[in-house]
Amino acid sequence: MVAHEIPAAVRRSPLPARWAVGAAHVAAFTAVPSGIWRIIMGLGVPVGFDTTGLGAPGWFSVVCVAMGLGIEGLTLLTLGLVRPWGETVPRWIPVLGGRRVPPLAAVIPAALGAIALMLLSIPNAKGFGGAEGAPTGLALVVMDACYAPLLLWGPLLGVVTISYYRRRRGQ
Repeated sequence: MVAHEIPAAVRRSPLPARWAVGAAHVAAFTAVPSGIWRIIMGLGVPVGFDTTGLGAPGWFSVVCVAMGLGIEGLTLLTLGLVRPWGETVPRWIPVLGGRRVPPLAAVIPAALGAIALMLLSIPNAKGFGGAEGAPTGLALVVMDACYAPLLLWGPLLGVVTISYYRRRRGQ
């Protein structure tokens, strides 16, 4: 059910702004290119990164796939800040289903996540050239292009979090 389809009597807070919904959706996809690159590397496809001694394919592959899917899962949580399940726990969830999500229970982790993401990603915005085992040439350009969208995740999460807080404060 789309947020706009929720009856006004059921809704507890104003609908999110269109720009916030758009920002949340963009944030949810920022990890896709790096996840695909990481999974391809984990499967042993030569992407220019030195994986000698990492056991690819093998245990290293499991770690790469888990990281790719885990990080994408975290980006998808941004959607909760603009979707009904970010205000009321879905009924299918045991024990908590149907309960209201206290605004700060979403705002505090999201704000801390946005800050952490910016602190981790902005210093690395220069790319990975020169790092030990890093690709060079075209492979480096491809890798940097795959990781570049992650620079948007922190700021987008931050503005969507502020929007969520403003909509839900006082509830």
